[in-house]
Amino acid sequence: MTAASASLLPLVSVVVPIRNEEAFIARTLDSIVAQDYPLDRLEVLVADGMSDDRTRQIVTAYTERHPHIRMIDNPERVTPFALNAAIAAARGEIIARIDGHCQVASDFIAQNVALLQEHPEAWIVGGPIVHLGGGLRGEAAAIAMSHPLGVGMASHRFPNFEGYVDTVAFPTVRRWVFERVGNFDTSLVRTEDDEFSYRVMQAGGRMFVSPRVRYVYHVRGRLNQLFRQYYQYSFWRIPVLRKHKNPTTVRQMVPLVFFLSLAVLVIVGVWLRQPLITLALPIVYAATLLAFGLSLLARMEWRVALLVPVAIVTMHLAYAAGMGYGMLAALFRVRAWERDGSMSALSR
Repeated sequence: MTAASASLLPLVSVVVPIRNEEAFIARTLDSIVAQDYPLDRLEVLVADGMSDDRTRQIVTAYTERHPHIRMIDNPERVTPFALNAAIAAARGEIIARIDGHCQVASDFIAQNVALLQEHPEAWIVGGPIVHLGGGLRGEAAAIAMSHPLGVGMASHRFPNFEGYVDTVAFPTVRRWVFERVGNFDTSLVRTEDDEFSYRVMQAGGRMFVSPRVRYVYHVRGRLNQLFRQYYQYSFWRIPVLRKHKNPTTVRQMVPLVFFLSLAVLVIVGVWLRQPLITLALPIVYAATLLAFGLSLLARMEWRVALLVPVAIVTMHLAYAAGMGYGMLAALFRVRAWERDGSMSALSR
């Protein structure tokens, strides 16, 4: 690429919201530094939530070596504030989000810019999320988070999907979109990205993903972390539902409806003394998950294959529990999100 052609490329601002990411942030920043996009058309703004591990020292070392990287303080310690602060400080006409648990391909920025040029109708572009897990449980969780049995028809989570979606995990956004629909909702600790995507869709915007945009997201390796993550996702969908008077996607209601239906059938079956009614749905659910796990045996280690159904059940139960508790909190404990939010923000 000649200097003249490079000067015609748009200035891209990469925003990186983080807190306590000492285990991953160096890998994330290394992948950003390795971009083949011209450095004079790229800036990186790392918005740190006042980390109390070694994250800030690590980021500071990168800012000293790479002038196009800056660190911004986020005293509120939650992601929407980090994103909004970075966007306010950004100079680019394109904003690309990369989180601290991600590693992106060397052409990540270039491919996103190309997609925006190829799809002028798209307000937001990105790539389908590719999950990567370490250890047996991490590998199982990564598979569960990328399969319809685990996440429904969330096509942006299918690694080879190309097309229009209802949200993008780590989006690249035209700057004027924020002027059109507003910034991220700072009342949300989780799901701020889905809520933003919903406003984009309501405003007539479209979002396009392509596997040409390559990156990996490092999933949490323990089942209790996976449960907490999905519990928080669904719990924080309740204030979004209250705000818009509508679920942002239908699939988010499925786990709760499923387990409520299962409970109703169990009660009816016991009441009518009909074990078939009581056991039919649990048996079908368990058999489906077991069959899926067995189908994986030929492709991976047997312990990972058999842990995948466990990871899926963990995600389903967590999602249903978070939404169920959130609905009760909306009825009886108006300030539940303020209390629970401050707790969950510290572990984000």
